[in-house]
Amino acid sequence: MYILKTSASFDSAHFLAGYTGKCANLHGHRWKIEVEAGQMHLQTSGEKRGMVIDFADLKKAVKGLADAYDHAFIYEIGSLKETTVQALHDEGFHLIPVPFRPTAENFAKEFYDALKELGLPVIRVKVYETPDNCAIYEVA
Repeated sequence: MYILKTSASFDSAHFLAGYTGKCANLHGHRWKIEVEAGQMHLQTSGEKRGMVIDFADLKKAVKGLADAYDHAFIYEIGSLKETTVQALHDEGFHLIPVPFRPTAENFAKEFYDALKELGLPVIRVKVYETPDNCAIYEVA
């Protein structure tokens, strides 16, 4: 199998509602998305002959995901009082409500699904929330 790999990073804040420990508090990470795309065969015709896909297309898609989450406060829908959400909106904060607990595991699947929806031959997504700790999502 031929595999391409690229990555992008973003900075954002989150917290884990209902968690006992430090991550229950609002805190930030330098998240890194590492994506692998692959196919058994290279393209055989056209301008992308000899490629899995164009690196530029893969990089653009991954960077687009990272940019969308950069410098935002990501929170699970229903984990904050509506008055809190409204106050943060009123202050001009960039908020991203998500329908899942904002863990590296859930982001790995979310990003995998988003890239697959774009038609990219993604085989694995790693999401690092620290330089040493990551979650991986791949379909076996």
